[in-house]
Amino acid sequence: MRMTKILVVLLLIFTLSNGCKNDPKTEPVISTFYFIRHAEKDRTDPENADPELNQDGLDRAIRWAEVFDPIDLNAIYSTNYERTSMTAAPTSIKKNIDVQYYDPSVLDIEDFKTNNEGLNVLVVGHSNTTPEFVNKVIGQEKYKSMDDNDNSSLFIVRIIDGIPTDIRLKMD
Repeated sequence: MRMTKILVVLLLIFTLSNGCKNDPKTEPVISTFYFIRHAEKDRTDPENADPELNQDGLDRAIRWAEVFDPIDLNAIYSTNYERTSMTAAPTSIKKNIDVQYYDPSVLDIEDFKTNNEGLNVLVVGHSNTTPEFVNKVIGQEKYKSMDDNDNSSLFIVRIIDGIPTDIRLKMD
C-alpha cells in the first residue's frame, strides 16, 4: 500500500512536471493594420497636384479620429501629401502619435510588417496605393483601385502568427 502511494505521487509529479515542459503556452503575435484613403480633397484647381482637403474632407478626417478613438493605435503612417497628412492629423493629435511618412513606390513590405509586428497601425494613402498596400500585406491581389469618390472605405488586416485575414468596410 505504501509503495502504491509512492508510485502514485511520483507519477503525479512526473506528469505535472512533464506537462509544464512540453506544453508551452505562448501568446499569439497579433498585428492589426487599418488602411484608409485620404478624405475629400479640394478639386477647385485641377492643376494642383497636391490639394488640401475641402470642408467635407476636414469633417471626415475628424470623424476618422472618432472611429479610431477607442482603438489603441501604436503608429500612424501617411504618404507625404497635404490631403493624406490632413486626414491623419486629427487622429495623430488625439492619440499623441507622430505621423511617419512613407513612399509607396519604394516600400519594403516585409520590413514594414516586421517593424510593426504586434502593433495596431493606421495607414493613410490614396485610391490606388491603399488597395495595393493591403494586397501586399495579405499576399494576394484581392482589391482593385478605389473609385475616385470613395473616401469612406476602411480596410482592416489582422495578422495572427503570420496568417493574415482582411475585411473591407464602408463607413458611410
